[in-house]
Formats: sequence, C-alpha cells, structure tokens
Amino acid sequence: MIKRNWEYVCDHNKENAKILGEENVDPRCEDSENKFDFSVMSYNILSQDLLEDNSHLYRHCRRPVLHWSFRFPNILKEIKHFDADVLCLQEVQEDHYGKEIRPSLESLGYHCEYKMRTGRKPDGCAICFKHSKFSLLSVNPVEFYRRDIPLLDRDNIGLVLLLQPKMPCAASPAICVANTHLLYNPRRGDIKLTQLAMLLAEISSVAHQRDGSFCPIVMCGDFNSVPGSPLYSFIKEGRLNYEGLAIGKVSGQEQSSRGQRILSIPIWPPNLGISQNCVYEVQQVPKVETSDGDLTQTQLEKTEVLVTAEKLSSSLQHHFSLSSVYSHYFPDTGIPEVTTCHSRSAITVDYIFYSAEKEDVAGHPGAVALAGGLKLLARLSLLTEEDLWTVNGLPNENNSSDHLPLLAKFRLEL
Repeated sequence: MIKRNWEYVCDHNKENAKILGEENVDPRCEDSENKFDFSVMSYNILSQDLLEDNSHLYRHCRRPVLHWSFRFPNILKEIKHFDADVLCLQEVQEDHYGKEIRPSLESLGYHCEYKMRTGRKPDGCAICFKHSKFSLLSVNPVEFYRRDIPLLDRDNIGLVLLLQPKMPCAASPAICVANTHLLYNPRRGDIKLTQLAMLLAEISSVAHQRDGSFCPIVMCGDFNSVPGSPLYSFIKEGRLNYEGLAIGKVSGQEQSSRGQRILSIPIWPPNLGISQNCVYEVQQVPKVETSDGDLTQTQLEKTEVLVTAEKLSSSLQHHFSLSSVYSHYFPDTGIPEVTTCHSRSAITVDYIFYSAEKEDVAGHPGAVALAGGLKLLARLSLLTEEDLWTVNGLPNENNSSDHLPLLAKFRLEL
C-alpha cells in the first residue's frame, strides 16, 4: 500500500504547517466567528458496468480485485478514512447508488444528490455533503445532451449545488459546488469545450450574488483533459483563443492531430443560448426610440453588425478566477503527478478547481482583490506512474478504482 501524505500549502510558513495535522485537532483550525474550514474530495469510483465493458484496460489486474463486492467496501473505507465534508463522485452507477452507495453515505452523516447520465447510460455524478457542516440551498442538474443541437449528442452531465455553511456566530456567503464528468473521446474537443461552457453558464447563474459578485466556487470532476491543454488553460486563465485549433488538440490526451478538422467559429450554434463568455444569454430586443416606433434601417444594421461580431469572435471567456488544488508536477523532479492509471495510460484528468484569493494585480503585495476567495490549506499528495506500478497499477488490492481520490482542505475567511 502506498502512503499519501498531506501537503500543507497555507501561507508557506512553518507556523501554518502545523495546522490540519493527521489528528485534525489543532484548535486554530476549528470554525470560529470569522473563518469556516471544510474539506472536499473528488473521486471517480469506476462504474462496474464501464469496467466490464472496457475489460481490456484492466488486463494487468488480478480478477478478484475487479469484483464490485470487493471494490465497494474498499471505496467506502477510503471515504470513511478521509472523512471529507463534501464528496464529488463520478461514475456512480445508478443501481449501486440506490442500494448501497447512498444508504452507506447517509449512515455516515452525508446528504446525497445524484444526477444520472441521459440516454441509456447507467452511471452519473453525485455530490454528498455533511449535514453537520452545510445546509442545502439549491440543486441544479445540467444535461449536456440537446436533441435540437447535432453537436450535443452525448449523454454527459453536470451537477451544481448551492450550499450554506453552518456557522456558529457569523453570516457566511453560500458556497457553490459543481461536479462533472466530461466526454472522454479525445478527438471531440468541440463537444468537450461546449459541455464545459454549459457547466460554467450554470455555475455563473447559481453562484451569482445580489451585489453582482460570485460566491466562492469549487468545481470538481473528471475533465478528460490533461494539464496545460487548451481546455485546462481556459479554465485557469479565463480565456481561450481557439482560432486554428484542431479538435483533437483541445484536451491534450493524444499527440497526433493529423487529418483533423479545426474548431468552427463559433464552436456551438446560437440556439444553445450561451454566449462566448459562458453565461446564459438574455434575449434582448434592442431599445431604440424613434418617432414612429420603428427601428430605422441604420439602427438595424448597427444591431446586426454587433451580433455578427460577437458570433465570429474566436475567443472564449469566463468570469471566474479559478486555481487548481494540484500543481501537476512534483517540484523536486518535474515528474508528472497522475490521477488515473490503467493498462493504456497514466495521466492527470481529475481536478479540483476553486475560486482563490487573488493578490492585487496593481502590485500591492498581499492585498486581496477578490472577495469571497477560498484559501487552500492542504491537499492530499498524488503519486507518479512509477509509484502506482509498484502496486500493480489501478485498481489493486487497496485502491479499488482506476482513479485516485483528490482531497483538499479549504478556509473561507469572512
């Protein structure tokens, strides 16, 4: 069994390195009037049906470790051990969820919400949270399949919850938690980017506060894209110019893009109702006052030019300031971290993104420009491909998915 350690990242100083130790008893970490600490796990638990449909990926495994009756107790043991306040689970098979997963998690003090993939797919995503830490404000499922849009013919989904921290003394903003499992197909970056835009639009709608700002956001999932890929960079940087980008290059899963078409401009059709800024479009009729109540020809042309310019822009944007919990490479060696490992590949595709406290860009050191940012206190270390093959890859006797769970501890300072 490979040990994974907590890495303390809060403030990078020794005093704070003591917080959130294995025993989790340091009094400075307990909720007080002006701070709220919570932990989040993201875990693709490997649907049994998908395992059996893709048995070629698990030829390296001993047969007994692949049975659900062996795997589920191990997965549950892991969840119990890490005891996260919020779980974002992917590949949650519907029959197992109803009979075993939900009842087991409810007995551990979690409230569970689930969204199954559309079509005939037997699995979906779940977000589960501790009753003792949060109350539920809203549940917002997102279906990426759209019958009226030929591009969107895949059954992937997302789930967005708005949670209210249970604070002893102070009023706290809500926290928006999103979970998704984007399309796998490495050659369909057009679909992946559109699915991501649909998720971001829903998050924007759910996390939007009365004063125009967003509440803190945690976005988890299996994004089927590697670090540094255009899709990953778009999430972190908030913008992507995709002009001339081959659809097979979007996720970075495959190196060759020979013979692939490039992304169309725009990527998705206007009837999706989502702008290039990844927000829901409000259908607005231009308000122009004229003496006879009609729009003049010049005004109509102006309106059309604006609409055409928006449609032909090859730039996507979003308005969140998102950081990744993990840095994806080990600092001492530069060797990549991996989140999934089976017979075909060992890469990072799973992430926890969060709205970070950003330092003021105007150059005032330490000044925080973004209200509602989360501070990352600690993360559970990931492993290298070499580490994982020393225990015969994934799944194995102790790790019962082909993905590792990701785990982070955050602080919301009020």
